[in-house]
Amino acid sequence: MLQLLFKISFIAVLTVCFFRVNIANSDLKKTNSFVQSDSSTLFNQLHLSELGLKKIVFDKAIAGWIILKQRNQLPRSGLLTIVDFSQSSNSKRLYIIDLDKIIVVFNTYVAHGRNSGDEYAITFANKLNSYKSSLGFYLSEQTYNGAHGLSMRLKGLEKGINDDAENRGIVMHGATYVSESFIKSCGRLGRSQGCPAVPQELCQPIINYIKNGSCIYMYYPDNKYLKLSNFG
Repeated sequence: MLQLLFKISFIAVLTVCFFRVNIANSDLKKTNSFVQSDSSTLFNQLHLSELGLKKIVFDKAIAGWIILKQRNQLPRSGLLTIVDFSQSSNSKRLYIIDLDKIIVVFNTYVAHGRNSGDEYAITFANKLNSYKSSLGFYLSEQTYNGAHGLSMRLKGLEKGINDDAENRGIVMHGATYVSESFIKSCGRLGRSQGCPAVPQELCQPIINYIKNGSCIYMYYPDNKYLKLSNFG
């Protein structure tokens, strides 16, 4: 019953927020301030701090999610995936949140591009053959079977930041180098060609859960990204 009441309250808060959101950059700071205050309960309810996620990252993800929902760009708006590249690749820095059920469905490892860094991702790019990860907000798209088996295409939603993802072939897929055994052997997680690769054994359930129109946010406190992004 308490969870149901919380869900109703949270939806009501976000509904009010939708009407407050103005996509103009001048209003984004107000939106982010509003979200920061009213997402605290949800952040605590999900125990995200205990899972290693900082609230500032969650606030930015929620703020962008609200804007995308207000723009009707999220066919599956009840889901939010966060990739926190500010954490070590040895940490479980992928968070898949079901906002309808108010649960963290998956919390696991995720790879960054080989040219973004070693244990930590520190540089990012939106260029073909850069083998770097790209930051920002994405839309999950359809799946296909490719060289890595089941894979999911990603559409970058931020111009000049990640909008070349489809041309670069940036997809979510499973990989054997995304595993605790690889970390024990090499001292860090394996790296991709820029794709957010996930553990092979979790690939199918993860992709099937978030495919076809849900929000994905890849974060790092990169000054260039934070300055260029239209999501605050």
